[in-house]
Amino acid sequence: MTLIQIPYRCIIQTFLHILLFTTFSNAQFPSKQDSICSNTLYPTFCKSILANHQFHTNKTENLSRLFINQSLYMTNNFKFLVNRYLQSSNQYNVSQITKYALQDCEFLTNLNIDFLSVTSNLLKTDNVLNNIDINHVQTMLSATMTNLDSCYDGLKEVNYDKQTQVIHDLSPQISNVTMIYSLSLDFFTKGWVTKIKPNNNNNNNNNNNSNNRRLFEIGEMRIVVNAMVVVNPNGSGNFTTINDAIASAPKDTKEISGYFGIYVIAGVYEEYVSIPTNKQYLFMLGDGIGQTIITGNRSVKGGSTTFRSATFAVTATGFVAANITFRNTAGPEMHQAVALRNGADLSTFYQCSFEGYQDTLYAHSMRQFYKQCDIYGTVDFIFGNAATVLQNCNIYPRRPLLGQSNLITAQGRTDPNQNTGISIHNSIIKPSNDLILSNFTVKNYLGRPWKEYSRSVYMQSYMDSLIEPVGWLEWSGSFALNTLYYGEYNNNGPGSNTINRVTWPGYHVINETIASYFTVSYFIVGNFWLPSTGVPYTADLF
Repeated sequence: MTLIQIPYRCIIQTFLHILLFTTFSNAQFPSKQDSICSNTLYPTFCKSILANHQFHTNKTENLSRLFINQSLYMTNNFKFLVNRYLQSSNQYNVSQITKYALQDCEFLTNLNIDFLSVTSNLLKTDNVLNNIDINHVQTMLSATMTNLDSCYDGLKEVNYDKQTQVIHDLSPQISNVTMIYSLSLDFFTKGWVTKIKPNNNNNNNNNNNSNNRRLFEIGEMRIVVNAMVVVNPNGSGNFTTINDAIASAPKDTKEISGYFGIYVIAGVYEEYVSIPTNKQYLFMLGDGIGQTIITGNRSVKGGSTTFRSATFAVTATGFVAANITFRNTAGPEMHQAVALRNGADLSTFYQCSFEGYQDTLYAHSMRQFYKQCDIYGTVDFIFGNAATVLQNCNIYPRRPLLGQSNLITAQGRTDPNQNTGISIHNSIIKPSNDLILSNFTVKNYLGRPWKEYSRSVYMQSYMDSLIEPVGWLEWSGSFALNTLYYGEYNNNGPGSNTINRVTWPGYHVINETIASYFTVSYFIVGNFWLPSTGVPYTADLF
């Protein structure tokens, strides 16, 4: 019998047997291991790993290396199982929607292998990490957890498809990989991450004196490009589609000496765009909000997963976009329908708009900055688990379905050591025109906790009267109310009064010191990388 003919439950049980280790149930753990593991989220699993490796040191740096290497090993095994399901999907009658979810898992797992490989190399014993390296590693380890969680969310979304065997078989594996990721992040945080603010010296690597470099000025933005191609559907440019222009961009640019520019002439582009990780440091320029429009209509109800419903998706480091509208027209009745999914580290959007209903802006993972952007939506329309700062943006709740409430944020932090959250700074929250003209009453909230350690803050922003006095809404009963972190600092406008806000343990009216942790300079170490984008920003509080 060939391997592919063996029932998947047998394969998975074999791997789980290996990954849970045969010593789990009868190992005698020394007190040192009890002490090491007691303050983690998963002490029993932690002790089983240490016992299996006869690992008795309590040096946190070495513990971190051990768990990261185990994470890489287990991730490769998980990839094997996902690939086996995909390769024999016809034999096992796997539906198309389930294939989509598995393909999402495959994509996200490959990202995790890359992140963990880079992390493992950075943490070699002879390497000395500076504060920027430390922040980068914490960001990658945070993203591995987010990627795995997104994989699982997609599999759960297709549960209605009545093909639950995939979820049944993969869930134990996902649970174990989640625990090993959490332990890796925990010990890295204890061993390397300090309370000292990162060194934010500018390090733009913009010292190349090539004669081909040009300075582009867009409003207050100043950006250097090495080359620029033009997209115009009438054939007068270099390309007629955005995807063809992206394909022409250089691959695997390691350091930034200038961006590869793509100028997208005004028009409506009905394209699904996905910029892969090997197309770093792209700059995409349009002719303005409402002029250059990239649009699609994929949705969960229309047969997609949330992850792949995005009109525009990017995972390439250093992506910059300006003067473009990203739109999903699926409508409120089609449920989750993403306009932009962003998993690109050190990415920036300047004077762009994001238009949709439920789940408009998916700030998925890594470090992101949005400046002078417009965001329209209804339910959870700014969501995800990136380290995200929105500054000087306009946030427009719009008319939802009858009986729905509008929730601006649904932040997805799943572990207290993840350096992620949504920070909305010096922005404006007011109703869109269709909400103003609505013939029924709509309640509007600042957010709700999508995941257990959800974290969102609003700072120095204007809140119109549409915001409910309680401010925030439960997700499901008491879920996450003790573990979330929601903060408000020095906001203004008729909806900003905090007197009648929720009284959850995780909600805070924060002071200036705490608010400073959610600024561009600290939360996304913006002084290190934003100057090379040329996008104007305020590093600290106003």
